[in-house]
Amino acid sequence: MSGEEVLIPDDIAFSNFKSECNSDEGWSLTYNKSGITVWIQILEEEKSLHKIKCRMVCKHVAAETMYDVLHDIEYRRKWDSNVIETFDIGKLTVNADIGYYSWKCPKPLRNRDVITLRSWLPIGNDYIIMNYSVKHPKYPPKKDMVRAVSIQTGYLIQSNGPSSCTLTYLAQVDPRGSLPRWVVNKSSQFLAPKAMKRIGKACLKYAEWKLRHSPGYKPWLYPEQSPLVTIPLSELSVQHADSLENIDESSLSEGKDDRAEHSDEDAPN
Repeated sequence: MSGEEVLIPDDIAFSNFKSECNSDEGWSLTYNKSGITVWIQILEEEKSLHKIKCRMVCKHVAAETMYDVLHDIEYRRKWDSNVIETFDIGKLTVNADIGYYSWKCPKPLRNRDVITLRSWLPIGNDYIIMNYSVKHPKYPPKKDMVRAVSIQTGYLIQSNGPSSCTLTYLAQVDPRGSLPRWVVNKSSQFLAPKAMKRIGKACLKYAEWKLRHSPGYKPWLYPEQSPLVTIPLSELSVQHADSLENIDESSLSEGKDDRAEHSDEDAPN
């Protein structure tokens, strides 16, 4: 993903992503409670550049349901309390599209957004969804946001039977800027586990919600349903971090309201 040309991931890219999700080499364990495990790799400490990997065993969620929940953009607006705005921009193939996502960062940091090329692939009883950042001429960085860079981010969903699965989330994101150390600690020990729990709870309520919201509409399974316009690859380019604003937030202290949130998050679901 390092060249200028935008490439749609092939089978080798999906296989490599799955291997990294399943590998323990080079990862440091930072959290292990209530069926959720989190690891990090510090790549460049002075740039707050790191990888994070989270794994959650969902004993009452089928892999197919998890896959639907992670794809369903309308449902995400309901359960993802971090989302500010998210929408699809266009499609590239039957299993690749371009989308926008902005999210709330811990106060007092500035909020971030990304434009990503997302691709997905069922592999036997397992599923992969992954993305990386691209540039689209109609969606330049916004003044009130910091444009972050997803170097590679994604989910591996592994079936453990008809009603159980394991979700692994792997992310390498450049937040564009020097972040305080407490942000990295908080993301691995609090924010990531909290997000995984939120996904698990959302899965349990999805079937009921979907019955009332276009139950047959699943373009990630039935690409002929997609209303998105096709975007030529020539309109896109790889988003490199060094072409974006770099801000220094390293001296910022955590907001009081955010510190108070930690109270009950470790309680079992």
